Amino acid sequence: MKSQLTGLNAKFSLREFCAQSILILWNIMEVTALNNGLALTPPMGFNTWERFRCTVNCELYPDGCINENLIKKTADILSKDYLSAGYKYLVVDDCWLARERDSDKNLVEDKKRFPSGMKSLVRYVQSKGLKFGIYGNLGRWTCAGFPGILDNLQKDVNLFARHWKVDFVKLDGCYSEPDQQHISYPQFGKYLNESGRPIVYSCSWPFYLGVKGMAPNYTAVAENCNLWRNFNDVQDSWQSIVAITNYYASKQDLLARYHGPGHWNDADMLIVGNFGLSYEQAKTQMALWCVLGVPLFISTDLAKIDPKLKEILLNKVAIEINQDPLGRMGRRIYSNRGITIWRKKILPKFLEYHSYGVVVMNSREDGTPKQVVHPGNVLGIYNPFGYMVQDVYTGESCRIPNGGIFRAIVPPTGSIITTGFKLTILSSRLNVCDHNHEFTVNA
Repeated sequence: MKSQLTGLNAKFSLREFCAQSILILWNIMEVTALNNGLALTPPMGFNTWERFRCTVNCELYPDGCINENLIKKTADILSKDYLSAGYKYLVVDDCWLARERDSDKNLVEDKKRFPSGMKSLVRYVQSKGLKFGIYGNLGRWTCAGFPGILDNLQKDVNLFARHWKVDFVKLDGCYSEPDQQHISYPQFGKYLNESGRPIVYSCSWPFYLGVKGMAPNYTAVAENCNLWRNFNDVQDSWQSIVAITNYYASKQDLLARYHGPGHWNDADMLIVGNFGLSYEQAKTQMALWCVLGVPLFISTDLAKIDPKLKEILLNKVAIEINQDPLGRMGRRIYSNRGITIWRKKILPKFLEYHSYGVVVMNSREDGTPKQVVHPGNVLGIYNPFGYMVQDVYTGESCRIPNGGIFRAIVPPTGSIITTGFKLTILSSRLNVCDHNHEFTVNA
C-alpha cells in the first residue's frame, strides 16, 4: 500500500497562531507538579500485567507464570535489546505476593515462586542496568486478592524504598473508597519522598474516582504522582485501543493541562506483540501512544515476539517524538468520516515555530484512497521556511517548502492504516523541493 504527502503554499494569521500558543503556555504554567525530579520524559519499560496477568500456576504454565524465572528472563532480554531504546523500568505487577503478611505484618513475596526473595530479584534486575518497579494496592486487598497496603503505608514504603530499594511503585486502587484515596495517595507519595530514595510514583487515583462518578482533582493528582491512570485497563483488542484514544480525545483539553515533565497521563500498556492486533494496528498503537506523549510500557512475551513487531517497539523516530523534552500531550485535531489526525508539538524550534509529530489514520472500508488536505490554521504547522517531513516507519523524507497545507493520500483498509510523520522545522529556504514535489511512502 502507498501513501502520498504533498506540500503546497498557504498562509494563516500569525496573530491567531501566537494567541493559541500563549493559551497553551498559560494552561501549562497553572499546574504545580510533583517535584521529585523524576520522569521528566514519559517513563518507558515493561509491565507484566497485560500479557501474563495473574498466572500463578507454574506447573501448568512454566514459561508464563509470575515468578522470578520470568522476571530474570525478561530482564535479560530487556537489557540486551530494549534498554538502549529507552525501556528501562521492569515493573512486576499484581500477584507477586504471598496470601498473607508475615508475623511482623510485612508484605512478603510468594516463597515458592520467588525462592531467592524479592530483594535479591531487585538486585538482579538492577545489575542489568534496569530499574525495578513493584506493584501495591491502596485497599485492604489487591485487585487479584493479595494483601493490600491499607493501614500499612509507612511500613510498606520502608520495605520498598529502604530494604528492597526499588525504583518505581505502581499503586492501584481496588477495594478503596474516595475518602481513603484523597488521603492515602498523597500520604504514600509523601512517605516515598521522605525515604530519600528516588522512586517514580504511578497512581490509579483518577480512574477509581471516575468509577465512582466523581471528577478527579487533577491539580492534586499532578502534585502527588508522576503518572496516573484515568481510564479502563487496556485489553488485547483493537476495540480497547479505540476506546482509550476516544476517551483521550474527549478529555484532551482537560488532560493536556496537567501533562508534562514529571507528571503524565497514562494510557496504559503497549499490547504490540500479543494476539489481538494486526500488524497495521500494532503500528497504529505505537504511533498514537508516541504522539499522545504517554508512558510506553511493553507487556508481551519478549522471548517470543515477532521480529517485525519488535521493530515497531524499537522505532527510533517514534520514540523521539514520545520522549520530546517539551512534554506536550498530543491532541486529536481532526475526525471526520473515518479519517482522524493527531498532532503533538515537539522540538526543534525556530523562532516561534515548532516541529510536530503527526498521525494520519484511515479506518474507512471503501475502495478508493482518501485524500486529506488541511490548511495550516487547522494543523497549526505553518512555517515560512517549511518542514522536513519524515515517515516514521519507512524513514523516507522530503523537504516541504511551506507547512501551510498538509496533504496526505492514505489508502483504505478493512482494519486500519496509519501514516506517522515527523515534521521538523527548517530555518533556511535553501535546498527544499518545490511545491509540486510529491512525497510517496509505504504505509
